[in-house]
Amino acid sequence: MAEPLRLGEPDAGEMLTLQRAAYVTEAQAHRDPFLPPLTETLDELRAALRDCFAWGIRESGRLVASVRIVVDGDCAEVGRLVVAPDQQRRGLGRGLLLAAEERLPGSVRVLRLFTGEHSTGPLKLYPSVGYRETGRTPEGDYHLVHFEKRIG
Repeated sequence: MAEPLRLGEPDAGEMLTLQRAAYVTEAQAHRDPFLPPLTETLDELRAALRDCFAWGIRESGRLVASVRIVVDGDCAEVGRLVVAPDQQRRGLGRGLLLAAEERLPGSVRVLRLFTGEHSTGPLKLYPSVGYRETGRTPEGDYHLVHFEKRIG
C-alpha cells in the first residue's frame, strides 16, 4: 500500500467523486439513494475539510481511498472511509484506517464510527481492527450500527 497522504481543500473535488462512486453500492444495499455521502455538495465537503483530519491513498496519481476524522478532545469520529470500487478487497480501507489512527493527536483515547446494517464489508472490517459494536439506531428503513475503539 502506498503511504497515506494528508488531504485538504484542493483535493475536495476528487474526494467527492471517489465518495460518490464508493457509496453507490451502499445506497443500493440500503435502498436509500439519499445517503449523506451521495448528497453532500462540493462546498459542504470543502467546509468539512477545514474541521477534520483527512488522509488518502494515491496510486499513479489517482485518489483510490480516503477517510476523514474529526477530533473533539479525547474522542475522534471516523467518517467517509471509502475505496474506489475497482480497488476494493485489496486491503486499502484497512490499511488507511489503521494508518490514520496512528496519525491522530496523542490526546485521542476513543474512536467512534458507524455504518449501515447492510454494509457487509465494513461490518467485517471494523471488528477485525479492534472496534466493538456499541448499539444500533434507526435510520429510515434500516439501522445504523455504531462502533467504538479505545486506544492509548
